[in-house]
Amino acid sequence: MIFIEDKEMVIPGDVLADDEYHSGRGTFKEDGKICSSLVGLVAVRDKKISVIPLQSKYIPKRGDVVIGEITDIRFSMWNLDINSPYSGILPASDVFGKEKRDLNRTFDVGDVLFLRVVDVDEVKKVKLGLKGRGLGKFRDGILIYITPTKVPRLIGKKGSMINMIKDETKCEVVVGQNGVVWVKGEPTMERVAEKVINMIEEQAHTSGLTDRVRNMLFELLGKEKPSEEPKEDEEQEEDVENGEELIQ
Repeated sequence: MIFIEDKEMVIPGDVLADDEYHSGRGTFKEDGKICSSLVGLVAVRDKKISVIPLQSKYIPKRGDVVIGEITDIRFSMWNLDINSPYSGILPASDVFGKEKRDLNRTFDVGDVLFLRVVDVDEVKKVKLGLKGRGLGKFRDGILIYITPTKVPRLIGKKGSMINMIKDETKCEVVVGQNGVVWVKGEPTMERVAEKVINMIEEQAHTSGLTDRVRNMLFELLGKEKPSEEPKEDEEQEEDVENGEELIQ
């Protein structure tokens, strides 16, 4: 038996279901019951119950693509803030090979890079790299920070949500799996994209979001709404497992 509804908000200790269901992330089993271990929104998929945290920091894993800002330069590496409790490092050898060069002539403090997580060791030391399609330094644009667990909702099913934002604002948009979004376009269009992305984060747990995003875009851009809007797929977006989907 299940005691809550999909997308219902719960707190630690709330009983969600009995042991006919499977315990997913954000839950624990006690006395034959599945309980929430955090504050978040319930996600029911078949017989599996999970709780998605309302706010969370990014926990790096190998293969992720992330957006990071350089915070420090050392003799043989750059340190980066990757919106995580753990800082990332980009070794100079990954950029120069065996050559010795002045690091701050290539990347300086404050530069924003698009990178891949190469390795995460047992003490959460995060090694980053720039080898891969589309990776490198961003120029200009703005950064928007969202909760990392809401990245798949921003991307949408098969990129539908993010592509709608890009098409309507004519902005370049790149989303890191660490919840950092880079947007570049006309300054007014950057702000439109920012407002829409923030709205998606706030309402990620609700249904009918695609229609509301479309309406908001049309309103902010001063466009006439279509007389008949396509129905949003009832399914929530699929989780983005492959980092290549984020390199738009």
